[in-house]
Amino acid sequence: MSTAAVTPEAVPTGNLEITVSRAELLRELTAAQSVVERKTTIPILSNFLFEATVDELGAGRLSITATDLDQSVQTSCAARVKKPGACTIPARKLFDYIKLLADGDISIKLMDNHWVQIRSGRSNTKMVGMARANYPQVPEFPAAGSFHISAPVLANMISKTIFAISNEESRYTLNGALLVLKAESMAMVATDGHRLAHIERVGEALEGISGEKRTLIPRKALGELASLLSSSDATTLEFADEEQTLFFRVGGRVLTSRKLTGQFPNFEAVLPRDNNKFVIVRSEELMASIQRVAQFADERSGAIKIRLEQNELKLSAQSTDSGESEDIIETPYNYDPLVVGFNSSYLVEFLRAIGVQGEVRLEFKDAQSAGQMRPEDGGEEYRYRYILMPMRI
Repeated sequence: MSTAAVTPEAVPTGNLEITVSRAELLRELTAAQSVVERKTTIPILSNFLFEATVDELGAGRLSITATDLDQSVQTSCAARVKKPGACTIPARKLFDYIKLLADGDISIKLMDNHWVQIRSGRSNTKMVGMARANYPQVPEFPAAGSFHISAPVLANMISKTIFAISNEESRYTLNGALLVLKAESMAMVATDGHRLAHIERVGEALEGISGEKRTLIPRKALGELASLLSSSDATTLEFADEEQTLFFRVGGRVLTSRKLTGQFPNFEAVLPRDNNKFVIVRSEELMASIQRVAQFADERSGAIKIRLEQNELKLSAQSTDSGESEDIIETPYNYDPLVVGFNSSYLVEFLRAIGVQGEVRLEFKDAQSAGQMRPEDGGEEYRYRYILMPMRI
């Protein structure tokens, strides 16, 4: 690691002595620990960085940092600081240990040779840390150029798209979701080449944005962001991006992520324009039928057949190994008959994302063209659609 990438040792060993509430410490460790790599070839990355400081009014603070070099979480809590300083502590071991302590105060003290003493009630533990000087520098949130985004809106968009992100490492421009910010709307889109999830919130005024701002956010960062948003009562978050790094500030916590390089595909080109045959079904009923029939689908492809005929939707699947199954849902349908095949798990994931409530609209052009699904009663604020490529069956 280059010397430029590390911060010089802040204090001599033997410093850092603090007392902190177990409940507050555990809350912040919980927020940061998921970033820490379990199996890393760089041992320091399996540690938390603890930094204790005192402000000019004498108030003490413990800052906690976790990073895997691709992303980092920085968080903090109040502490009584006897001696300011810094140390690193094995993250997994510390988190598991603090969970097992009784509520109350915990004192943490840096000893010689980077050992860290942790005392709580009658428990006294010493853990083997590593030199603070070896901990990588984490990017600082930019002083200017950030945007404020509604936290509930972003959390909803992540939950409606993250499942459609590609898992194939080789298709790295599909390993994230595209966030599209405009002055009056925001949207998020994700695809793996077989299906595409697109959600747009119209009438969402965003200050400081002229034209359009497109940002590709890696899947891992979206997952981390979703959990930070769910554990915070913040109504807005601050978002900034620099040449190589994305920054998200949620309450007092900051998530940074390395950017994905490359161009996200032109998704507008695949959005269906003339799917004029449609059927409306209760989401719960459709979900139950798909799950029953999919038990008998080919294990590798998961393909099930949807047949639309006069006022009925027929789902079926068969495989030489397990047999065959068919389910019929009665529902108004007055177009030409249509038979189309889809991956059953792709259908299930969409229905889970909309919460299996209300009704869902299935729109088709023909057996060879992409199908589109959307909530029938999606409300005015969100436009949500899910495009699925058909399968040969």
